[in-house]
Amino acid sequence: MNIFRLTGDLSHLAAIIILLLKIWKTRSCAGISGKSQLLFALVFTTSYLDLFTAFISFYNTSMKLIYIACSYATVYLIYMKFKATYDGNHDTFRVEFLVVPVGGLSFLVNHDFSPLEILWTFSIYLESVAILPQLFMISKTGEEETHYLFFLGLYRALYLINWIWCYYFEGFFDLIAVVAGVVQTILYYDFFYLYVTKVLKEKKLSLPA
Repeated sequence: MNIFRLTGDLSHLAAIIILLLKIWKTRSCAGISGKSQLLFALVFTTSYLDLFTAFISFYNTSMKLIYIACSYATVYLIYMKFKATYDGNHDTFRVEFLVVPVGGLSFLVNHDFSPLEILWTFSIYLESVAILPQLFMISKTGEEETHYLFFLGLYRALYLINWIWCYYFEGFFDLIAVVAGVVQTILYYDFFYLYVTKVLKEKKLSLPA
């Protein structure tokens, strides 16, 4: 565990909690892609099946359980409790175009042809593109979950630095995780650019003439 991995995990957790609190406080899930949240719930479920087979540390187990619980809580709020506020008319990304190719790729390119390893690989590939329905929805509605997406993007960027650290100082390199992480970070590039320029513009407007 290095500082980049730790801060990456905390940024990821912050993104999830920010989204949950936003939905709960506003009693609305307007502008939020339920499809992206379903994909993330699937990502955490398939990625953390090792909870039943191995114990790494209290921190590791706790974070995995929190991620799973929060992801399904978000799905519940969107599709059950605040269903009336969910904008399904704009959440129209065809997720089968993500799940089917990712599923096929996980069978073809993996570290070991075993059920748990294939499912873990599936989760890594799927996580890299799970945000696409949300970005697609933003392109249609113009509504942004700014802080949520910012912390998600920060999490991916910190994990890229973490992998560089692991390669140079720990001799560890996972090509599947790195390539998928790079793809995911690229997807956030346009959002980060818009986010930074928006913040700078707001600060400029708030300064006295």
